[in-house]
Amino acid sequence: MPTGLVALLDDISVIAKAAAASIDDVGVAAAKAGTKAAGVVIDDAAVTPSYVTEFTPDRELPIIRKIALGSLRNKLLILLPAALILSQFLPWAVTPLLMLGGLFLCYEGAEKVMEKLGGDKHGETLEDEITDLAEFEKERTAGAIRTDFILSAEIMAIALAEVAGEPLLSRAAILALVGIVITIMVYGAVALIVKMDDIGLHLVDNRHTEFEKSLGRGLLHAMPRLLAALSVIGTAAMLWVGGQIVIHGAHELGLHAPSDLVHAMEHAVHEATGALGGLLGWLTNATLSGIAGLVLGVIIAVVLHKVLKKEAGVHA
Repeated sequence: MPTGLVALLDDISVIAKAAAASIDDVGVAAAKAGTKAAGVVIDDAAVTPSYVTEFTPDRELPIIRKIALGSLRNKLLILLPAALILSQFLPWAVTPLLMLGGLFLCYEGAEKVMEKLGGDKHGETLEDEITDLAEFEKERTAGAIRTDFILSAEIMAIALAEVAGEPLLSRAAILALVGIVITIMVYGAVALIVKMDDIGLHLVDNRHTEFEKSLGRGLLHAMPRLLAALSVIGTAAMLWVGGQIVIHGAHELGLHAPSDLVHAMEHAVHEATGALGGLLGWLTNATLSGIAGLVLGVIIAVVLHKVLKKEAGVHA
């Protein structure tokens, strides 16, 4: 009897170790997949604060909560099952779909660059008069969730491409973990960003030490600069990630020249710069991918807003 109990405990120990190793593998794979989606995550965090402008401070966090819950529904109830079905029955379609998403990122990033340089604006504007605040909040939240769906689809597609070789259950666990962790990170950061000015104002008005008041003033002054920096970083990340996705996808489909050129330049810089070779080589890859993304995005934007619009006007 004791021998049987020892054997049973030994079996339980083996199973527990295997389960722990499996959980650890899922965590590592999820971290790797999440890192690949960093560009989209940054853009998500940069875009979302604009959806809570023009609301009173007491409504900001409830709106962010609604958007975060909508984001989780997007990822776990719609995109996760779709990704699993796609990877299980149509794995060949993952790369082309990922490239389409990459082209969309290039287009979005290029549009932002063109708008900054004086081009026409094609997104939503905030100049319209608000007559029904409750309806406005509902529409703004729904718009944010729709935008999140596109960004979440990119995040899940990038993550899926990284774990396509894993068993089905591991894929499901990794994608779910990526979706949950990224949603918490993004909307936690967004909540902190949009409340930064309130925190700063509280420190200025309700604290007595000069350090606390100085910290509060610093937060108030940093808020617009932070939002501007996030916008720039988000745009750059979209172009870099979008360009890299397209270049890598083209390589997977047999068009090797762009990928070979980027990696040759990365290797050359890495070899020529000694101790900083790793960092500068990566920056070279990211810069060239970003340039490629910008070129592709500008081409798409011109086709959509100039050529097709002109043809539609002619036929009308």
